Amino acid sequence: MLSTTPRTTIKKASHKAAVEQEKLYQIIDQSLIAHIAVNEAQGPVVIPMLAWRVDQHVYIHGANNSRLIRALKKAEQSCLTFTLFDGWVLARSAFHHSAHYRSAVVFGQFETVEDALEKDRLLNHFIEQIAPGRTQEIRLSNARELAATSVLRIPLSEASVKISNGDVKDDLADLDVPVWAGMMPYRTVIGPLKAAADLHESIPTPDYRAPYGDRWHEHAHQG
Repeated sequence: MLSTTPRTTIKKASHKAAVEQEKLYQIIDQSLIAHIAVNEAQGPVVIPMLAWRVDQHVYIHGANNSRLIRALKKAEQSCLTFTLFDGWVLARSAFHHSAHYRSAVVFGQFETVEDALEKDRLLNHFIEQIAPGRTQEIRLSNARELAATSVLRIPLSEASVKISNGDVKDDLADLDVPVWAGMMPYRTVIGPLKAAADLHESIPTPDYRAPYGDRWHEHAHQG
């Protein structure tokens, strides 16, 4: 169960709130992009960042001199959002058009991962999450590259999830309007892989479908 705090209590359309922690994990693991809010001298700013989850934390990485990384290292309160857009809901009236989506909001403070070996492990974990087995084949980060990279993490102890997946909600008076109504689904399809222009022809194409299930292009086309 997700924790309930004043910041995670959903007030608008509260019936769309989800409390299962697994729902939170699924949204983060499929999105892999967090929009992160910080307050700067010029005002608030939201920056999208690659993000990945390991157990109960979300991790981000960036250059040491990145303005976002510098701001987050001050351990001030921040907020992350993740969103998966699943499609349009097309109603009989303009007012009741809406969308299907899954979203998560995480509140808290970032902390810096200082140990170089742990940074290396976490960065490799992200690569493995994207393409299983790849860290056994590529050149791994060297000491200079690790020193130039900051890895930060935030706990998933304060988060909320909102899911919209309902049917068309037309007014009774509009049910006789002679227009099609229903859902227009969106699907994220992964693959097929596209080789780099300078890739030697003798190198075989790897198989990275395992993490993606029915989002892998071959399964998606069959659906």
